[in-house]
Amino acid sequence: MPNLGIVVSEFHADVTERMLVRAEEHAAFQGLTVTHVVKVPGVFDMPLALKRLIRRDDVDGVVALGAVVQGETGHDAVIMAQTARQIADLAVEYEKPIGLGISGPGQTKEQALDRVEKAREAVEAVVKLLQTLEGV
Repeated sequence: MPNLGIVVSEFHADVTERMLVRAEEHAAFQGLTVTHVVKVPGVFDMPLALKRLIRRDDVDGVVALGAVVQGETGHDAVIMAQTARQIADLAVEYEKPIGLGISGPGQTKEQALDRVEKAREAVEAVVKLLQTLEGV
């Protein structure tokens, strides 16, 4: 049974706590064991925690959960672009899947609440990639 780590942003906790519950439920449904849940202040803070988890021998994949909500400036786009790039780099460097369960940028808080299923989709992506990489 593969082991999964989850990193979840505390910013917009009303959204991300729902995402965490959804991710844990889907992980159990898929036969994964969630061995670690790490909470970080915001989406931009995720890469360091992801790196700590992804390099562990007892973690087969990780899911990043968060919501980036549009503000009055383009800050949300910068946060999402930089974080997504770092997440992709970590997955390649450590040769383990990282599911991108971060909604945004350019969304309202209501849209973020409507996109809680991104958490399930991120877990699903990790499962599929683990299956694909078994034979490679």
